[in-house]
Amino acid sequence: MALVLHAASNNKNGFKALIAAEYSGVKVELVKDFQMGVSNKTPEFLKINPIGKVPVLETPEGPVFESNAIARYVACLKPDTPLFGSSLIEHAFVDQWIDFATLEIDANILRWFIPRIGFAVYLPPAEEAAISSLKRALTALNTHLASNTYLVGHSVTLADIIMISNLTLGFNRLLTKSFTSEFPHVERYFWTLVNQPNFHKILGEVKQAESVPPVQSAKKPSQPKEPAKKEAKKEVTKEAAKPKVEEAVEEAEAPKPKAKNPLDLLPPSKMILDEWKKLYSNTKTNFREVAVKGFWDMYDPDGYSLWFCDYKYNDENTVSFVTLNKVGGFLQRMDLARKYAFGKMLVIGSDPPFKVKGLWLFRGQEVPQFIIDECYDMELYDWRKVDITDEDQKERVNQMIEDHEPFEGEALLDAKCFK
Repeated sequence: MALVLHAASNNKNGFKALIAAEYSGVKVELVKDFQMGVSNKTPEFLKINPIGKVPVLETPEGPVFESNAIARYVACLKPDTPLFGSSLIEHAFVDQWIDFATLEIDANILRWFIPRIGFAVYLPPAEEAAISSLKRALTALNTHLASNTYLVGHSVTLADIIMISNLTLGFNRLLTKSFTSEFPHVERYFWTLVNQPNFHKILGEVKQAESVPPVQSAKKPSQPKEPAKKEAKKEVTKEAAKPKVEEAVEEAEAPKPKAKNPLDLLPPSKMILDEWKKLYSNTKTNFREVAVKGFWDMYDPDGYSLWFCDYKYNDENTVSFVTLNKVGGFLQRMDLARKYAFGKMLVIGSDPPFKVKGLWLFRGQEVPQFIIDECYDMELYDWRKVDITDEDQKERVNQMIEDHEPFEGEALLDAKCFK
């Protein structure tokens, strides 16, 4: 019997098991056409979870409900899974952060969100308390992530999967850029992970909220037509209350249709970006004579522009692996620009603090606005357009393309390419 998950495709609690399955190499089938408030009220569903909550996982040994338990089960199906860390204490840390993600992050996001969309009574003091508690939790999380790329160890664990799944609703509907800017390490962590392949496959494209939803009146049950049935109707309303909240959350997470990218409306360019990327990737020797020369032969200054970028906070780059992960996360978050950009990022220096410098080729004459809007890393760099009539700047472009070492008198710690 295959593992079957009963949940809507946009259920944030279902994401936990589905992402864990991607990391564990386990096949989990999502029930087709699951409709919250309908599918979970059928006699068949109530046999596997009598209180009608989702998600539920059907396994050969019987059904499992409660999303964290389901995710743990799926993760454990892979022998010696790294999703629980590499030692007993790391396993404890994973459980610690799972509880934190549930009790401090998810609970306070829902206490803030649900009343605003009208599925609970809106009380300003209660909202203030929820926001205060959430900020306290995010401050603690931000402090931890200041010196850690992941919650536990040096790779993704189940704690990260559950934390990101819980944060997704917040970033989608509540946590605007002005709010999350107080927690830069949480931002870096969130956008790095949601753009990792196993997360992105399940979550799709995540967009940050531009505003907090306006307060709506709490939805009231319709008045009973017959007084004799008053108590019975109260029971039905009470039973249906939680599924309605879950429906609202699922609706909030539904993907929105994509708008046409303005770069697709530009006049055609003689430079075919994929041909340059192919030449770059296939050149193994005589790089300056083949790839760099080929770049300038292909380059179209009317259709594309070149940009230097310099990280503003190099004094913070005191740990090599954290600096490398920071740059790697930036490149992952730039995935939305893959059709329109090519980039080189250099991490420079033999000793800390390490310098981060980059070269980017963008479609059009400016840094694309949609990248500035969607990728928060952009504001962490100073951007300067390359003047290709300046031979010194042109030579700097050549050296960055070919990973010339030393670069500006210093050794390269690493060079990363976005293509």
